[in-house]
Amino acid sequence: MSYVDEIYERVVANNPGETLFHQAVKEVLDSLKLVIDANEEKYRSVSLLERLTEPERIISFRVPWVDDNGKVQVNKGYRVQFNSAIGPYKGGLRFRYDVNQSMLKFLGFEQIFKNSLTGLPIGGGKGGSDFDPKGKSDREVMAFCQSFMTELCKYIGADVDVPAGDQGVGGREIGFMYGQYKRITGLYEGVLTGKGLTWGGSLVRTQATGYGLVYIAEEMLKHVGDSFNGKTVVISGAGNVAIYACEKAQQLGAKVVALCDSNGYIYDADGIKLDIVKDIKEVRRGRIKEYVDAVPTAKYTAGKGIWTIPCDIALPCAGQNELDLEDAKALIANGCKLVAEGANMPSTREATDYFLEKKILFMPGKAANAGGVATSALEMSQNSQRLSWSFAEVDAKLHDIMTGIYAKVSDAAARYGVAGNFVAGANIAGFEKVADAMMSQGIV
Repeated sequence: MSYVDEIYERVVANNPGETLFHQAVKEVLDSLKLVIDANEEKYRSVSLLERLTEPERIISFRVPWVDDNGKVQVNKGYRVQFNSAIGPYKGGLRFRYDVNQSMLKFLGFEQIFKNSLTGLPIGGGKGGSDFDPKGKSDREVMAFCQSFMTELCKYIGADVDVPAGDQGVGGREIGFMYGQYKRITGLYEGVLTGKGLTWGGSLVRTQATGYGLVYIAEEMLKHVGDSFNGKTVVISGAGNVAIYACEKAQQLGAKVVALCDSNGYIYDADGIKLDIVKDIKEVRRGRIKEYVDAVPTAKYTAGKGIWTIPCDIALPCAGQNELDLEDAKALIANGCKLVAEGANMPSTREATDYFLEKKILFMPGKAANAGGVATSALEMSQNSQRLSWSFAEVDAKLHDIMTGIYAKVSDAAARYGVAGNFVAGANIAGFEKVADAMMSQGIV
């Protein structure tokens, strides 16, 4: 049995029931087989894969808080500190009803390679809670965030672990947590990213993941002599990533015709009116179906089906495993030529394999959605230097990072004889840097 197969069996046996984590590990290890087989003795002698697939530590804790009715509620909190070989742990906090350890281990494992691809000195981590901010008052959200940070603050720091936002964690939540961290520790430091602009945040952070996604897709198109101009684009999601991917795609001359949320999707043949979407989602915190009230010519459909809309470019930006094999077949049958993932692992393994089989341009999330964490790292740099860069400066750095990621991914795929396979290229390029650091630092 190969070293790769041994490790995958070990991961499944040692982490029973954690199917999302199993899926992430298998996808990465299958891509790395070319590299591991060529260096098996070297990696096996130091149990590199055993260490790579086991988090350095997992912190799990209860989070008690009092709701507006005076009742005590209790949620679970987590922080998975997966790998610090190339820098302090970096990864978001997710507040959502279905958060569990398997999900956070999958996200933290992916974060190792994503962060490595940015070229910046940040390791991989992830955290969160099964608390759902939806429907909660600001006071309830504050009560939860303060309780959550009261425990989490023991394990994080500007040079140790720097969490950011993720699903369910925006500027409001980051603000409440940062205030509590400062109150307890007495430290005003860059311990969280995604902060407000008046107290240490970075310009472009809000736009970063969506903009970065489009920048790398633009680079993919450029290398085949094409561009976004005149293309029809379908984007899943209606949150931060989807909104700003839509904005940048429109700026580059594309027509975005569809967005969705968990209830259904909208189709606007004339092109999405982004100011209306921003008002619904960013101001009123409403549902995407409200779009048709403002744009009667648009159509709203409840449930799934967004990937049946014909398009040239598909940008899945909603959640994991949202795009399955049937969706992939529908996209290609309807003329889609490029898929770039704005969410973490939004395509199932079967869908990914189908895209690769059909040789369409496909960029996995660990490369395509790295713009958010890259700009978080730029925020860390500004905090350390006590500086604040302009929008143009940060945007230019983000653009350079994303084009650099494309170059690394493309080069790694070509070096191992799988040119054009950006899934393999992303995993290989991310792995090589982390593996070299782990080998250099001894058995730790």
